[in-house]
Amino acid sequence: MGERIQVLRESRGMTRKVLAGLCGYGPDWLKKIEKGYRELRSHTQLLRLAAALQVSDLSLITGGEAAPVPLGRLHHPTLPDIWDAVMRRNLIRPADGPVDVAVLRGRVDQTWRLWHGSRHNRTEVGSLLPGLIRDAEAAVKALDGAERRSALVVLSDVYRLTGQATAYVAPAELAWVVADRALMAAQDADAPASIAAAAWNLGNILRETAYPEQALETVTDAAELLRPHLTTAPEDWRGIYGALHLNAAVTAAREGREGDAWRHWDTGDRAAKSLPPHYVHASTVFSRANVAFHAVSVATDLKASSQALSLADDIAPDTMPSLERRARLWVEVARGHIQRGERTAALHVMQLAHGIGAETVAYTPSARTVAAELWRTAPRALRPEAAALAEAIGIAAEAA
Repeated sequence: MGERIQVLRESRGMTRKVLAGLCGYGPDWLKKIEKGYRELRSHTQLLRLAAALQVSDLSLITGGEAAPVPLGRLHHPTLPDIWDAVMRRNLIRPADGPVDVAVLRGRVDQTWRLWHGSRHNRTEVGSLLPGLIRDAEAAVKALDGAERRSALVVLSDVYRLTGQATAYVAPAELAWVVADRALMAAQDADAPASIAAAAWNLGNILRETAYPEQALETVTDAAELLRPHLTTAPEDWRGIYGALHLNAAVTAAREGREGDAWRHWDTGDRAAKSLPPHYVHASTVFSRANVAFHAVSVATDLKASSQALSLADDIAPDTMPSLERRARLWVEVARGHIQRGERTAALHVMQLAHGIGAETVAYTPSARTVAAELWRTAPRALRPEAAALAEAIGIAAEAA
């Protein structure tokens, strides 16, 4: 079994550290399994490995009978309609009346605000996306010249939003199609800020699909595209520039590259301080508050739990207008407490996270991992609360 795991890992270009980290363990744990020094008897650990390796059949790991496994993709009821809208592209120029790009732009901006402002953002945004995708595609086909370029920027934003709303629930092929279309539309519009925003989205997907080097290259190249123009550029150019460096900081931290992680974070911090105190980028929510939130994420990913919790102590969460980002902050704090073995504190902040962004917790793997760990290991007196959290986000149903 260990040899099979090693072959699968190497065929995907993953280091032991990366694969073990995706399973919630250190590289020594995986090394002992691959070398045959430790038996892998836990079905939960086996499923984690299968999901991290994107293996659809456990027999590829065990060598035994075929046994299908979930690939970490959760079900969401809005996905079929979104899939249909993405995959059924009308190649014929629409015969409808004139398209008002300004109205379409307003609808997309409003939907971004809904994404950041709703506890049930995936459901509410997901129900709007099919119509937005079709209308934005139709606008690009119906218009020419400067209006078409404006429509292409809107289309790129729609596909970026689609990537956000379907993260962890869309199959890999849909994630790649959506990311590629966002970037192509921005490039067709020849809009640097839109290109950079699409690269930010692509960097997220590359990182989550175990391509950290390509993720770093994508976001740093996009940042370099904007850097020569920052002194005279609009505020949003500086906002997306800062967001790209925060994206790079998280990727570097997950790879254990401490120096690179904090270097990128520092660049993002300087970008935030060059903007007005209350500036917030509409889609990435880059801001001074988001820089502080990312410092907690970087420290947690570097396993510096004491530093992460100390940084979190100095944050006022309500300064972040995005409920999605606020919920993610508490998940990072919970991860820090779990690293220190503080399960009572971890359960408390996970309950806060769920109260703020129910679907952010239910559809984010790191949050589900923490909730599952608490369900298994919470102190006896808190097991009913841990079980209630697991049931609320669907972990208990999966186990059943």
